[in-house]
Amino acid sequence: MLDLQSQIALVTGASRGIGRSIALSMGRQGASVVGTSTSELGARGVTAALSDAGIEGRGVVLDVTHGESILNVVRQTEEDFGPISILVNNAGITRDNLLLRMKDEEWDDILETNLSSVFRVTKACLRGMVRARRGRVINVTSIVGATGNPGQTNYAAAKAGLVGFTKSLASEVASRGITVNGIAPGFIETDMTSSFEPSRREALVTAIPLGRLGV
Repeated sequence: MLDLQSQIALVTGASRGIGRSIALSMGRQGASVVGTSTSELGARGVTAALSDAGIEGRGVVLDVTHGESILNVVRQTEEDFGPISILVNNAGITRDNLLLRMKDEEWDDILETNLSSVFRVTKACLRGMVRARRGRVINVTSIVGATGNPGQTNYAAAKAGLVGFTKSLASEVASRGITVNGIAPGFIETDMTSSFEPSRREALVTAIPLGRLGV
């Protein structure tokens, strides 16, 4: 295990699934963790999960598409815990549809939440990391960004864009002691994948050597 004592981690989309697991894992390794959710209920759930695990931190409400909300969360985190040294950009949504049926808002919502928000959240956290000359930015991308997936042109485009963002930013800030990396999960058992239609789920599982989604 890593020693994350004295580290302050901000994890977006931490109310469930992969984000919840990341927040708890980092906390168990010693970090103070602030996990975000889009709702008060979700934020309270994050706070409870951290508390039950004996982890210093809390859940907060964050709209990653709203600049002022981002700045408020970053400011409050720094005031209450200290400078953010680890950022995990995990928040994301899906609005699946075939391209010819896809509405403009289905495209825009995905690009705004899954890509543009990463730019805003990272920029808000990066200033403190540059001053400290240390920091870790971890972006949760997706295998879909590399392979594509029918019905997910919007999601695939956002995740592919996130890979390019990650590589470019890594080159920009490496000299300041900051690393930027991406993690591209396959299909994992989460609330997001549980909503897949049975036929689609069966097709995905068939293509996975182990014959099941990740856990």
